Amino acid sequence: MKLHELRAPEGSTKKAKRKGRGTATGSGKTAGRGMNGQNSRSGGGTRIGFEGGQMPLFRRIPKRGFTNIWKKEYTVLNVDDLNRFDAGTVVTPQHLKEAGMVKQVKDGIKILGNGTLEKNITVKAHKFSKTAISKIESAGGKAEVITT
Repeated sequence: MKLHELRAPEGSTKKAKRKGRGTATGSGKTAGRGMNGQNSRSGGGTRIGFEGGQMPLFRRIPKRGFTNIWKKEYTVLNVDDLNRFDAGTVVTPQHLKEAGMVKQVKDGIKILGNGTLEKNITVKAHKFSKTAISKIESAGGKAEVITT
């Protein structure tokens, strides 16, 4: 069997109904829209969520809280995760992405102080927790804040 010989299984495809093509077709003249009324007209019908003038569901339900549009979302990493780099390495967000430790750098990277660091590494990130800074510096490394 070749690509050009492929056929859809029997009965899986149907011809489209050709509406408005005369009375003999079974859906001529009004084309299955009935006689008169809003939905028989072109452009007729109501918007999504319209309930005929009744207060719509999305307006009846109480709303709570709000979304802060200026909120910053950081990608978090622990100090323990940085042990995979060699001593003396300068670790940047780009290095973390290439190593597959971070899928995406959202609004920046924050290093948290969970675990221990055994190598002296210079870490460049957007934010650090106090414990992360102390653990990096106690291992002989440096924590540098990136300002964007």
